[in-house]
Amino acid sequence: MPVITFPDGSSRSFDGPVSVHDVALEIGPGLAKAALAGRVNGLLVDTSHLVAANAEVTIITASDEQGLEIIRHSTAHLLAMAAQELFPDIQVTIGPVIEDGFYYDFASARAFAPEDLQAIEQRMRELAAANLPVERIVMTRAQAVKTFRDMGEHYKVQIIEELPRDEEISLYRQGAWMDLCRGPHVPSTGKLQCFKLTKVAGAYWRGDSGNEMLQRVYGTAWRNKKELKAYLRRIEEAEKRDHRKLGKKLDLFHIQEEAPGMVFWHPRGWALYQIIEQYMRKRQQEHGYQEINTPQVVDLSLWEKSGHVDKFGDDMFLLKSEEREFAIKPMNCPCHIQVFNQGLKSYRDLPLRLAEFGSCHRNELSGSLHGLLRVRGFVQDDAHIFCTEEQIQAEVSAFIDLLHDVYADFGLQDLKYRLATRPEQRVGSDQDWDRAEQALELALDAHKLAWEKLPGEGAFYGPKIEFSLQDCIGRVWQLGTVQVDFSMPGRLQAQYVAEDGSRRAPVMLHRAILGAFERFIGILIEHCEGNFPAWLAPQQAVVLNITDDQVEYAKKVEDALKNKGFRVFSDLRNEKIGYKIRQHAIQRIPYLLITGERERETGTVSVRARDGRDLGTMSLDDFCGHLGRDVERRGRLVSEK
Repeated sequence: MPVITFPDGSSRSFDGPVSVHDVALEIGPGLAKAALAGRVNGLLVDTSHLVAANAEVTIITASDEQGLEIIRHSTAHLLAMAAQELFPDIQVTIGPVIEDGFYYDFASARAFAPEDLQAIEQRMRELAAANLPVERIVMTRAQAVKTFRDMGEHYKVQIIEELPRDEEISLYRQGAWMDLCRGPHVPSTGKLQCFKLTKVAGAYWRGDSGNEMLQRVYGTAWRNKKELKAYLRRIEEAEKRDHRKLGKKLDLFHIQEEAPGMVFWHPRGWALYQIIEQYMRKRQQEHGYQEINTPQVVDLSLWEKSGHVDKFGDDMFLLKSEEREFAIKPMNCPCHIQVFNQGLKSYRDLPLRLAEFGSCHRNELSGSLHGLLRVRGFVQDDAHIFCTEEQIQAEVSAFIDLLHDVYADFGLQDLKYRLATRPEQRVGSDQDWDRAEQALELALDAHKLAWEKLPGEGAFYGPKIEFSLQDCIGRVWQLGTVQVDFSMPGRLQAQYVAEDGSRRAPVMLHRAILGAFERFIGILIEHCEGNFPAWLAPQQAVVLNITDDQVEYAKKVEDALKNKGFRVFSDLRNEKIGYKIRQHAIQRIPYLLITGERERETGTVSVRARDGRDLGTMSLDDFCGHLGRDVERRGRLVSEK
């Protein structure tokens, strides 16, 4: 007679083994109808799972986070079933849940066309309407291999053969179709109603470019139509804000096949880049950082000593010269330790804050590259703070203050905080990890910040705080980070003379505010849709003449504003003023200065904002004051106000 205990502390006894579905039915038919799965003693299971002994049971519905994940995983199976019914020659591989949806990879001799996705989605809806029961089947390893080999599913055979020998092999069947999966899944396809296939892309099997190319179909699934509709609106908005399209439209940058994952910055884009770099340089100097520069190509032995070869060797660009093996720098930290090691340091020299706009290269898979957001060559606003253990919390707290101030200048306010703790594969003692994690917790709590823990997500050398931005359409981007490292300085022989005269390895704090400049600029473009606040805009104002009679005056206005330090240019083309206004508004120029005959005679300019607002006629001094105030407040307010 199993006794079932519920989350509210109540319990019920049953005469014999009982399924999760029947437990839900005992509570009420409404809950049984809504049940998608269950949690038995902490383990997620199907509603068909039998509970034979005393247990704690939670019924999982669509309102639970796990319920939404189960819906998405089950919809991935629905996609694979529909695709194979329509295209019997394809093979299925893997179909995981991802943020906001799912995907499934197919081995197919032909590329899926948009009309194929429409047909697959229609078939998915028909299968959902059929409300097919979803059944879990357990097999031996040999049975599972034979089953999928007989089906011609060679990728599934490979997956099974790579599983641990003692692992239970489970399959899920809906109708006549089966797939390998741990589960759990919804009890029937009728639970899957609110989904949409979004796109198709190429993907290498196992993510290895040496393997065959597969067809990856992406989709999204939600609890209800309202959530699906809201998500599709966000996708539409994200498409409008795509930094690759805006980068081309605003003439900021481009990327081409001859240099995959590397950025060609155009004059306007490089101006934006330089504004950000110069701003960060000034802020770091104000907070006691000393700027350095380290080599791009370093002997591989340094990366072996630091532990990076073991952890990141596949992502490093390697080269040989005169029988020596080198690596193009994938990160800056080991090189910064080499600077610290020059000359004996005392505890009085700490904390020592070394900063570098360090150019790094990583051999990212070509299929993962994505505009500025995922590149092979990038520059970080990287810095390392060498300090004593007693100084950790104060340095982390000072860094958080600086980060908040910088983000406010960029208009980035909606932040999330996560503490990533020790991973399974790590260096250093548990005692070091305990002290490092506690120091970061104390710093977060001292700032009264709400934060969540990410168990096992820390770097291999230490825990870290991740600072993430939620942008104006709800997407979350991980930006800055601060990491506590007790291990790498000692591995690379860094020492200082402590107050008692002993030699000790310093603690090293790895920190970045923007992260990779390229990625940050990509995020910034999408966040503000290319409408940079005036302090960041590559071109802050454009002077427009109406007729040739104002050419000389327009040039005078341009020169006067340039002499004040503003980024201004003139458009003196023989075009209608309406055309020029529309064109430069599309280019997101913050201010359009119109010089007609009246303005020339009175020494004024008519000012329009890029959003079309008429700000009236101003003297040059008044406009300089207006633009100066706009620049001074940076992104803390809407720039035109």
